[in-house]
Amino acid sequence: MKKSTKKTAKQNKGTKAAKAAATPKGATKPKAERKPAADAKPKRVSALDAAAQVLQKSGQAMRAQEMIAAMSEAGLWSSPNGKTPHATLYAAILREINAKGKDARFRKIERGKFEFAA
Repeated sequence: MKKSTKKTAKQNKGTKAAKAAATPKGATKPKAERKPAADAKPKRVSALDAAAQVLQKSGQAMRAQEMIAAMSEAGLWSSPNGKTPHATLYAAILREINAKGKDARFRKIERGKFEFAA
């Protein structure tokens, strides 16, 4: 003889299907139950943005390692435990130059040196 697998209303109470059936389709949570806006945290400055600020303030061409040092001294950006942040910054600057062309914030002066292009 087979046992019945149907659940009673009490057993169904905690399941997802029961919860979905209990709330109307277009209903939203009351304001008190909603999550707070994500604007509470200040937005971090990216390495590219910080490098652009450093180059703009200095007014001269710099290498990636020099930019990393200047960014950390100014407190704009610090590497999150990366071993070669200068290589990452160099590659990111080249990607921006290739993608945006004349609209890029950086201009390559010579091998390994960039300046602010504004």
